[in-house]
Amino acid sequence: MSAKQSEELLETLKTRFEKNMKRHKGLDWAKVQAKLETDAGKLWCLNEMEMTGGEPDVVGYDKKAGEYIFYDCAAESPKGRRNVCYDHEALEARKQHKPGDSAVNMAANMGIELLTEEQYRELQKLGNFDAKTQSWIMTPADIRKLGAPCFAIAVTIMYLCIITVQNRIMQAEVSGAG
Repeated sequence: MSAKQSEELLETLKTRFEKNMKRHKGLDWAKVQAKLETDAGKLWCLNEMEMTGGEPDVVGYDKKAGEYIFYDCAAESPKGRRNVCYDHEALEARKQHKPGDSAVNMAANMGIELLTEEQYRELQKLGNFDAKTQSWIMTPADIRKLGAPCFAIAVTIMYLCIITVQNRIMQAEVSGAG
């Protein structure tokens, strides 16, 4: 990123930070900015989120790691990250209407990670997100092995993974009852 791009991104992040103070109570923008200015890699990741229509914002501070935590706080899933499969396995399994990419791959290319179910629940406490769209969330390996990754819809997040697992187990029981 050029110095000008970094400056513009920091200004965007600062404006968002100041506009949404309830997301990061007790945190000081000057300290966040100072930390970001020393890590071009983190700035690049945040810029990638912005470039795909996201709205990264500070939601906390990890004292152990000494890092600020950013989540994408766009009201709905960013348009640049919609219509994708969960991972490479799901992408390869698609026979028709195959999307161009997967959520896991897009996140890796941006240098970020999908939110876990717990993180997504925390995000929902900060505002109204995904009221009209859905977001892929990190699916635990044992659930993914059953063939169904998890996605989140704000209203149903508390039930989603449980339903996915139960549906897969029921399918296995029915097909195995032969």
